[in-house]
Amino acid sequence: MTRSLCRFLTGFLFGLALISGMPAQAAFPSSPDGPAPTVAPVLRQVTPGVVNIAVQGRVRVNNPLLADPFFRQFFNLPNGQVERRTQASGSGVIVDADKGYVLTNNHVVENADVIDVTLRDRRTVRAKLIGRDPQTDIAVLQIQADNLVAVPMGDSDKSEVGDFVLAIGNPFGLGQTVTSGIVSALGRSGLGIEGFEDFIQTDAAINPGNSGGALVDLKGRLIGINTAILAPAGGNVGVGFAVPINMAKSIMEQLLRYGTVEHGRVGISGQDMTAEIARGLGTSRTEGGVVTAIEPGSSADRAGLKVGDVVVAVDHQPSRNWISVVNRIALARVDQDVTLTVDRHGALSDLHVTVAATPAKPRQARGGQGYQ
Repeated sequence: MTRSLCRFLTGFLFGLALISGMPAQAAFPSSPDGPAPTVAPVLRQVTPGVVNIAVQGRVRVNNPLLADPFFRQFFNLPNGQVERRTQASGSGVIVDADKGYVLTNNHVVENADVIDVTLRDRRTVRAKLIGRDPQTDIAVLQIQADNLVAVPMGDSDKSEVGDFVLAIGNPFGLGQTVTSGIVSALGRSGLGIEGFEDFIQTDAAINPGNSGGALVDLKGRLIGINTAILAPAGGNVGVGFAVPINMAKSIMEQLLRYGTVEHGRVGISGQDMTAEIARGLGTSRTEGGVVTAIEPGSSADRAGLKVGDVVVAVDHQPSRNWISVVNRIALARVDQDVTLTVDRHGALSDLHVTVAATPAKPRQARGGQGYQ
């Protein structure tokens, strides 16, 4: 081994030790049998709170033959519909041990008649579906069992690109599996995966079956619910996405309290801030969402928002881009007041806007983009 390689390995181990919170000397064992850097202590605390989910359900099958009246009569299908049984597997995270609440993805359980949850200690219990929200792909289950262990929730708004993370789930139905990586990007949107997207992107290996599993930091705090991958070849290529836990928590609270999620709007349309727009508006801001249209008579109109306002925060939480503005408004409960902090010609002001319900067919702003 060359001297330069030795220096590199020494520095790497020292850095890993600091990141994982271990004493620095742990990275420099005094003998070949000494301790090595590891995340095993974190996983011992977290993995009991990550579960495997198996579902059975029914889906309707579309077939051109069903359009033939003779075919339907011959097979006694008066309504022209055929259903088939389905089976699927995924993952989930226990977030309340006392009440048995489990977070998972909507797409894991959306067609389920029967949901079975297998715990880390191999106990299998039947789960009750509390509620689900297709727009954010979050669902809440409840299980009844003794000695449950919950994964503590972190604050996904404090996550940064480069943070080390661990993904825990049930890939390909193999059973509980742990992978590691970093936060590759924040605020990913425009992927067409969900209605409201603000993903944490990670290169920790996420594969089919990981859906609904945990993305945790190196302190064992839950920062995301693993949801989707970009997989041109059908497997992991290092581009995975998780719903931020702050978004998932907001959805869970609404489902527990109301049984449904009603996404809100205030009647504005906009786009991401760009350097060109900033020059035109005479501001040095590079983040936020620029209001490009306001629905006449909407709550935003009544609150005094103007075209050209830059929304830099919603309820005093900074907005990186337009989608973060949309998401925070959409997650607010209908009839709730939200505070929009806007930059207008370089001056900041707070405007209080009442959230309204999103109509079944939202009106379109000029240019074709829907009001939010």
